[in-house]
Amino acid sequence: MRFLPPTAGGPTPPHGRPGGPGQPHQPDRPRRPEPDVTRGAHRTHWAAVPFQVVLVTTVFLALPGPLLSELGLTWLFLATLALACGTTAFALLSWWQSSFGLREDHLVVHSGLVRRSSREIPLSRLQAVDVVRPLLMQVLGLAELRVELAGGDASEIRLRYLRWETAERFRAALLAHAAGLSGSTPEAPESPFYKLPFGLLLAAMTFRLPVLGASMLFLVLVVTGFAMAEPGVLGGAIPLMLGLMRGFLGPLTRYTDFYASLSPDGLRLRYGVFQARMQTVPPDRVQAVRIVEPLLWRSLGVVRVEANVAGYVGERQMDSSTLLPVAPRELAYALVDELFPGTDARSVALHPALTGRPRDGALGVDEHLYVARRGRFCEVTEIVPHARTQTIRMSAGPLARRRGVAEVDVDTPPGPIRARATGREITEARRVVDGMAAYGHEARRTTPGPERWATRSDADTSGD
Repeated sequence: MRFLPPTAGGPTPPHGRPGGPGQPHQPDRPRRPEPDVTRGAHRTHWAAVPFQVVLVTTVFLALPGPLLSELGLTWLFLATLALACGTTAFALLSWWQSSFGLREDHLVVHSGLVRRSSREIPLSRLQAVDVVRPLLMQVLGLAELRVELAGGDASEIRLRYLRWETAERFRAALLAHAAGLSGSTPEAPESPFYKLPFGLLLAAMTFRLPVLGASMLFLVLVVTGFAMAEPGVLGGAIPLMLGLMRGFLGPLTRYTDFYASLSPDGLRLRYGVFQARMQTVPPDRVQAVRIVEPLLWRSLGVVRVEANVAGYVGERQMDSSTLLPVAPRELAYALVDELFPGTDARSVALHPALTGRPRDGALGVDEHLYVARRGRFCEVTEIVPHARTQTIRMSAGPLARRRGVAEVDVDTPPGPIRARATGREITEARRVVDGMAAYGHEARRTTPGPERWATRSDADTSGD
C-alpha cells in the first residue's frame, strides 16, 4: 500500500538548452568541480568562523555589555572590538586545525585547538544520518550533518556547517560504507511511500484534547476579562496563549512538507519549514514501534507512529522518534511490515487482560512479534520483534499476586516505547515469557546483524 506524493509539473528544460520556441540558446556556464568527499581530509564551511564570532559578541553585549556601557560607549566599543578580534583569531585557527574524512570503513574527525581531539569511528556503529538545515542555513545554502552512533549520548558527531550538496554526498557515502559498499557508489534510489497533506496535518493538530481545551479556556478568559473589565484576567490569558501557540504551531511547522520514502539504505524522512530536516534510518535500526491513536483522531482514521531507534538518546530521542506524525491507520501498519520484514502485526491475535480493564488492554505473541494494546481515550499499540528484545520480565507485587495477575515487560534499547502488558493471568504471563525467550533465541540465531546489510548473503541468515 502506497500513498504517493502529488505528481510534479511537467519536466523542466535541461540547463543550457532552449526552454521553448523563440527562446535563444543559452550556453552552459562552467561550474566549479565538487570535491570528492570520499577521499582525503576536508574542512567544514568557512562560514562557521563568522557564526562563532557573531554568537560570542552577541552574548557579550547582552550580558556584561550593559555594565561596561556605564564606563562610556568608547570603552564598550573597544572591549567589543578586542573580543571580536580575539574570537575571530581563535575560531579561525580552530577551523583550520579541524578536519573530517573517510579512511577505509572509518569516519575520522579531528577537532580542537588548545585540546586536540581525534576520533576514528567504525561505520559499522552507524545508526542514523540526519541532514539539518535551520532557516538561515537554507538561505545560505548550508547544512549540518549529524551522525548518530551506537554508544550513548556522547557518541553523536555533528559537522557544522557544510555546503548542502557536500552534506548530501557525504551522507550518501557514509551510508554506502555502512552497507559494505564503496563510498563512490551512487546514492540508493528511493520509492515514494507517503506525503502528508497539509490539510490533514492541520486537522490532526487541531483535533487534540489539550489544544481544544486550552483554546476554550483562552476564549473564556478573554470574554470574562472584557465583560468584567478586569485586566488581571486578560493577563492570565497571555501565558495560556503562548503555550497554545507552542503546542499547536510547533508541531505544525515542524512536520509541514512531511515526506517519507523507502530505499535500500533505509527509511528516509523529510520535513520542516523553519528547520528542514532529512532523516535516514538504515535497515534494522528500528528496535520497537508504537502506534498512537488519540480519541479525536479516530473520526479522521489517522494515527501517529513512533519508534525506538538505536543511537537516538536524550534530546535527540525526543526530536527523532516520530516516524509518521499523522498517517492513515492502514499505512502505519504497512510501514511496520516494511521495517520488520516477514512480519504482519495486524494478523497477531490479541487476548484481553484478565482484569478486563481498558488500561490493561490486550496482548498477543506470534513467532515474530510481541504486540500489546491498551488505553480507551488514547489507544496505544506497541510492537516489538523478538530479534530486538533485550530482556523479558514477569513481575507481580503482593496485591497483584493475591488477585492472580502479573505484568510482562519487554526491554528494548532506550526510547519512548516501554513495552508493558499489565493485568495478565500469572500462568499466561509465565507462558508468554518462556515463549518469547525461545522465539528470541531462534530469531537472533537466524537474523543477521545490521552491519553491511547490502553485501550479506542468504547464507548469513542460516545461523550455521
